[in-house]
Amino acid sequence: MIPFKNRVQAFINLGNLLAELPIEEKEGLFRRAENQNNWFTYSSCDKAFSGLIHMLESSQLEKWVSAYDFSKVQDSKDVGVLMAGNIPTVGFHDLMSVLLAGHGISAKLSSADSILMNFLIEKLIEIEPNLKNYIQVSEMLKGKDAYIATGSDNSSRYFQYYFGKYPSLIRQNRTSVGILKGDESEEEIKALGEDVFTYFGLGCRNVSKVFLPDEMYVEVLLSNWESFSGIADHHKYHNNYEYNKSIFLVNGEPHLDNGFLIMKKEEALVSPISVLYYETYNDKTDLEKKLEANKNKIQCIVAKKDFWPNAVEFGNAQLPGPKDYADGVDTLEFLLSL
Repeated sequence: MIPFKNRVQAFINLGNLLAELPIEEKEGLFRRAENQNNWFTYSSCDKAFSGLIHMLESSQLEKWVSAYDFSKVQDSKDVGVLMAGNIPTVGFHDLMSVLLAGHGISAKLSSADSILMNFLIEKLIEIEPNLKNYIQVSEMLKGKDAYIATGSDNSSRYFQYYFGKYPSLIRQNRTSVGILKGDESEEEIKALGEDVFTYFGLGCRNVSKVFLPDEMYVEVLLSNWESFSGIADHHKYHNNYEYNKSIFLVNGEPHLDNGFLIMKKEEALVSPISVLYYETYNDKTDLEKKLEANKNKIQCIVAKKDFWPNAVEFGNAQLPGPKDYADGVDTLEFLLSL
């Protein structure tokens, strides 16, 4: 087994490498990623790499791993990981967690995100060649010692059927919500726009619904987010916008829009691409009830911290730290228990 400090250092070095990646290499890599998946624009890939650099910063990474007892793992297991591909490099945290825990990974990469993930794996092996014996990219994940799988609510039932008899961590659909208190500055409202529009709203940390103290804030949001209008230039996003708008018009469903985003009053949490749901609340107690009823579907809450404890600050939803686990389930604790 590779010494623990060497494993940690490999990821710190990877973060440094990404921070210093030559612009020409980045451009070529991101262009290939977009050719594979049209949602992975240069901007989206660059945002994802910035997130990885943030996550792999040495003090943050070392603080994260210091909370665990890695001596628990005496024998390396073969962990099958079925990765999602909804946003760029979304499977990286599982890769890192498995390797830091001292296990080997058999990764089934998403066909939507194999370019970037293969690049990261190659660079990691260049940094720490011994990791080559612990990383396998595979199409089949039969007969592994444990499994981690990420997918939709429907696919999670399929995963449970096939992997449930093994130690497994199976994730379902989640989304994020935003809360306005009513005294936010223009800068904070624009920052919330980053949490809505980054990755075209495709990630579990994207805000797909906002809770407002008054309906008047719908127009405040739409007018303050004009700077994001360029998102409509993306043909897939624009097609979704046109489709959803036509459905609402044909069905006579009330909504407001600013030419690239539709806001609709709705109790549901997960909105379609180009649509942001909203709901009003009476007071903090009312809001607590609404969120408690949906807590198993919420990845993170974006709000002012002086109003909502443990909230993510506006504009930071897509900059998770290493301990911000998907579905709120401690991946490292699971891996160290194998």
